Amino acid sequence: MRDPNNPCLFCNVPSSEYIFENNLAFSTFDSYPVSKHHALIIPKRHVENYFDMSEEEILSCNKLIKKMRNKIQELDPTVDGFNIGTNSGKEAGQSIMHCHIHLIPRRKNDVDNPQGGVRGVIPSKQHYQRKK
Repeated sequence: MRDPNNPCLFCNVPSSEYIFENNLAFSTFDSYPVSKHHALIIPKRHVENYFDMSEEEILSCNKLIKKMRNKIQELDPTVDGFNIGTNSGKEAGQSIMHCHIHLIPRRKNDVDNPQGGVRGVIPSKQHYQRKK
């Protein structure tokens, strides 16, 4: 199996696969999508995780997140929600050590109970009872 970190997979994405780009980041569709039109927003500079990005890179990525959201909703009007997330560090599930932000489209009834959303990274913590 090919190591996605040697050479870095995200440093070598052909520009023909970019959906949008700006000076500091680009967006593309995920090769292993969680749902249809699952996208990635990736800083162009090789930076390991979200916390290592500059403020300018964060703003550039945020602009592309919004552009991709609009594009995805144009492609599929059944999308009525999104999860946005990034894994920072191996213990958090990061396997490609180049920062990337997931934009995952959600649709009504795509799971039995979506309560907790991103809290599902620790399954026992996803579905919780609210304190009164």
